[in-house]
Amino acid sequence: MNSSVKTRILQPLRIGKHIARHPIIQGAMAVRVSGAKLAGAVANAGGVGVIASLGLGLDSPYFDKRKKRSFFTANRLALIDELAKARSISPDGVIGVNILVATKDYSVLAQTAAAQGADIIITGAGLPLALPEYTAAYPDVALVPSVANLEAAQLICETWQSRYHRLPDALIVENCQQVGGHFTQCEQVNIPGFSLELVIRQLRDYCQNHLGARIPLIVSGGISDRTDIDRMIAIGADGVQIGTRFVTTVECDADQRYKDYHLQAQPEDIVTVPSPVGKPSRALHNLFTEQVMSNSSNLEKRCIANCLETCLCRDHGKTYCLLQALAQAARGDVENGLIFSGANAGYTQDIISVPELMTELTQAHTIEVSSSDKY
Repeated sequence: MNSSVKTRILQPLRIGKHIARHPIIQGAMAVRVSGAKLAGAVANAGGVGVIASLGLGLDSPYFDKRKKRSFFTANRLALIDELAKARSISPDGVIGVNILVATKDYSVLAQTAAAQGADIIITGAGLPLALPEYTAAYPDVALVPSVANLEAAQLICETWQSRYHRLPDALIVENCQQVGGHFTQCEQVNIPGFSLELVIRQLRDYCQNHLGARIPLIVSGGISDRTDIDRMIAIGADGVQIGTRFVTTVECDADQRYKDYHLQAQPEDIVTVPSPVGKPSRALHNLFTEQVMSNSSNLEKRCIANCLETCLCRDHGKTYCLLQALAQAARGDVENGLIFSGANAGYTQDIISVPELMTELTQAHTIEVSSSDKY
């Protein structure tokens, strides 16, 4: 069998008018797990740093807990602060904001992010059919929806083309079998021949042959190391989104106890729990997830901020308050909060800096390629 040595060098990632040195987007993790410190550090290291907008105002000086209406004002003001902090850390890096379509202040946060200098707006938890309307005054802001399948991408692209005469600047493709936090249920997984590679190929064919455009595709879910990145590039992705690995960095905005809990986690600690947004979510096992899965009477079901458009907790007294659960964990109460995690838990045993992690993920990779290798 003939073989040769090949050096793989990652290429820059262009999203709209913005170019990151490395094809790595840091995943958005709420509440205040990926804030200005983490996003700024990732952007400074050549990736795309992302601020998670959900609940930014909750622990800010802007939020008066006696007046729930002020929560949305607090979110907006806190987002302005976080963007300014991230930009002070990385004046020339690519900085994005992740906004959940399912939140009541989605449109306001999108307008705020665009006005305050975000390079990219990434959306999740819903189809952002009106997003270009909210950012129309800021055409340089790249718009990147998250999708799980071809059908979602088609609806977004065709709606945007018809209404706004534009297309997404990139698409984040959710690997529903691996991604942390909320995920779209994988009804297609049991269909013979289904694979992430098939979804990438379908999206690429649709963009090129139907839309006549080359839209960058970024895979999200379970990506741990350079081998995973190379594998995603090989099946047709232009880049990757990595969340869980950035939790165990010095610059991650969460409490040290939150980081330590991830360090101790193993793949068998991953559980799937229901969420008040109506989607399943992937998280680390703890007392809180046990109570959720058993529908324990000890589980608090009090809405603290009325943040979601549709909420099983607020509207039907089911599940739990998502905002409270995520915030509790990020503050360091790791038994009584919700700790989102991708399926790659347990990959690392040390806290390292963002520059160290980015170097590990991006340095030139030399591999031995046999003549029978597919890629």
